[in-house]
Amino acid sequence: MGVVQICKGQYFWLEPKNAFENFQEPDIGLIALAFLQGSFAYGGWNFLNYVTEELVDPYKNLPRAIFISIPLVTFVYVFANVAYVTAMSPQELLASNAVAVTFGEKLLGVMAWIMPISVALSTFGGVNGSLFTSSRLFFAGAREGHLPSVLAMIHVKRCTPIPALLFTCISTLLMLVTSDMYTLINYVGFINYLFYGVTVAGQIVLRWKKPNILRPIKVNLLFPIIYLLFWAFLLVFSLWSEPVVCGIGLAIMLTGVPVYFLGVYWQHKPRCFNKFIELLTLVSQKMCVVVYPKVEEDSETEEIHEDTKLQNQSIYQPPASKDKDAVEP
Repeated sequence: MGVVQICKGQYFWLEPKNAFENFQEPDIGLIALAFLQGSFAYGGWNFLNYVTEELVDPYKNLPRAIFISIPLVTFVYVFANVAYVTAMSPQELLASNAVAVTFGEKLLGVMAWIMPISVALSTFGGVNGSLFTSSRLFFAGAREGHLPSVLAMIHVKRCTPIPALLFTCISTLLMLVTSDMYTLINYVGFINYLFYGVTVAGQIVLRWKKPNILRPIKVNLLFPIIYLLFWAFLLVFSLWSEPVVCGIGLAIMLTGVPVYFLGVYWQHKPRCFNKFIELLTLVSQKMCVVVYPKVEEDSETEEIHEDTKLQNQSIYQPPASKDKDAVEP
């Protein structure tokens, strides 16, 4: 529809003299916030890293998937916005609660119902990808001992981390106490980019402190440095523009601190506490029909540098409980 509009000469707001006209005073904080909100649409590249254990030949297919998906998503999103601008002014875009639906109403006539259905399908696809990947964070954290061990269990037949998926569901429902979608996006965007920056900075530190460890996927150091500069601009000015929203995002992130002290730092727990956790784990196992997965040792582990052996060891096995069954993933 955008191409049809352009062929019909409907590209007034795409002309440079109109496209770059300021209809409100530029503000560096709002620009950073716009980047933060807009980057939410491109956040899928990071989710691929959560499921590397389930990829075939991840050292080859992970970079390939990122290199293919980012240009593809960028192409689709940019040209979708070009199409929107052929039918709506920037003021109309900002005033609309559902831009795609408004676009359909303007151009599709009786077929305008296609757009809400398309948006719903797109949303469902996004949620499906997030559920599939985000639950692996809790799964990995539990097997390292940072979360209750029941989250590291999988279903006896389907081999899916059902407790981790349920925990993701509960966390999401807690987030929904805020009904403002843009506030939620700011929360998620700010927290995500805070962790992205710390992670990328960690790569630079490791490159400096441990230059000889095995790196199956290598990236030129210039890219993380450029990313960190952009990251600093994004977070500092977003915090300056929306201090309350970003502050609440930080507070949400810091809720993990007491969990860490309770589950990891506190080593000598009372016997009654351990009994309660064991009972809770057993009940959860029976309700979800889950057990600890059994992972075979990789034959190539012996050839890997000493500093990277932990990456290939079998998953964290908590103390033996009454249910000692194990399944092959």
